[in-house]
Amino acid sequence: MAWWKAWVEQEGVTVKGSPHFSPDPDAEILYKAMKGIGTNEQAITDVLTKRSNAQRQQISKSFKAQFGKDLTETLKSELSGKFERLIEALMYPPYRYEAKELHDAMKGLGTKEGVIIEILASRTKHQLREIMKAYEEDYGSSLEEDIQADTSGYLERILVCLLQGSRDDVSGFVDPGLALQDAQDLYAAGEKIHGTDEMKFITILCTRSATHLMRVFEEYEKIANKSIEDSIKSETHGSLEEAMLTVVKCTRNLHSYFAERLHYAMKGAGTRDGTLIRNIVSRSEIDLNLIKSRRCMARPSAA
Repeated sequence: MAWWKAWVEQEGVTVKGSPHFSPDPDAEILYKAMKGIGTNEQAITDVLTKRSNAQRQQISKSFKAQFGKDLTETLKSELSGKFERLIEALMYPPYRYEAKELHDAMKGLGTKEGVIIEILASRTKHQLREIMKAYEEDYGSSLEEDIQADTSGYLERILVCLLQGSRDDVSGFVDPGLALQDAQDLYAAGEKIHGTDEMKFITILCTRSATHLMRVFEEYEKIANKSIEDSIKSETHGSLEEAMLTVVKCTRNLHSYFAERLHYAMKGAGTRDGTLIRNIVSRSEIDLNLIKSRRCMARPSAA
């Protein structure tokens, strides 16, 4: 399943909410779970993980109306560590949560380029517009301008290009002649010359539709006798390489891309909690079941 179709796949939804939902009793359960000494984390889990995001927002309103407190801030004061981070993520409206993740990735010393690349390369134009709107409302600045201030060179250029959302597939039409020309241009910009014309790669990867790019990748392999991924690895490095490869992965199969992100978040010593929480929470009402199935397919069988 390619990236531009995945977000409408209803069979992929893992969190559908409660069919017999009423926010007031849920708000009362949460209040009692945090009242007095100690916190009933299981009660909090049982309520918040079995409600859709829209239902959680209604619970939050009911909590403030009944008890005069902000639910998210109350939860944060009662919880700690990874569990606090997970519950806070669940309480954010989707686009505000992704805006927060982008803001946090650029906050303080150093920039978490991987977070920015992941979000910008895997969202549709509509989703990116909503994220940018939420970002400006919550942080009082332009997401594009903050990215420009926090990154530089070709990485900055590819991120700004991705933010425009020009890859959305509208008609599904592919011009075979243009696809062949793009493949030839990519070959001429990399494998054929000494050095690399990075902007040619960026322009084609960020402005062509996904269906068009799939055809370009096929034509490229015929011309170069190697995959576009192998050429990107040999022609670029660092965060620019990661960004280009992410675009290719999301174009080929979005669910496989997120399955890979989850796999590496749990691989080896320690867990990359931020990646794990962000991807499970942000995809839970979109396509997490389909991502899980791709991860199971990719998992090597026991010897």
